[in-house]
Amino acid sequence: MIDYRIATLNDIDLLTTSRIEVLRAANKLDDSVDMTEVERESRVYYEKALADDSHVAILVMDDDKFVGAGGVSFYTVMPTYHNSTGKKAYIMNMYTNPDYRRQGIAIKTLEMLVNEAKKRGIKEITLEATDMGRPLYEKYGFTDMPSEMELI
Repeated sequence: MIDYRIATLNDIDLLTTSRIEVLRAANKLDDSVDMTEVERESRVYYEKALADDSHVAILVMDDDKFVGAGGVSFYTVMPTYHNSTGKKAYIMNMYTNPDYRRQGIAIKTLEMLVNEAKKRGIKEITLEATDMGRPLYEKYGFTDMPSEMELI
């Protein structure tokens, strides 16, 4: 039976290992790519962000088997005309194990994350979309942000 639950500090090991699984899948990285530093820093991030409630992670489990995840980080920027509170949410780490895709897991996880942001009064919710995830996000109502730029 599929179970969706909000992760706690007790889930740090699973969160950290699943984060690496998500990154490997999203970036098409095989096991030869060293992710030691990313894993260490992800653990540090989760320990801080779960403790101060600036991140909510959803774990999707089939009994004891990890089958999916999603997360949302909360942050504040200077208020603007369109966002008078400056509060923002960033959805990340969306993943469904290939054997469990096309069963509604991703949309339910996304809805839980969006609802968490709305519950906190946050209206500005963003994410980065892979080619595979883009149709799901567009169906949910996310649109491209043509005014954003990035310096790499």
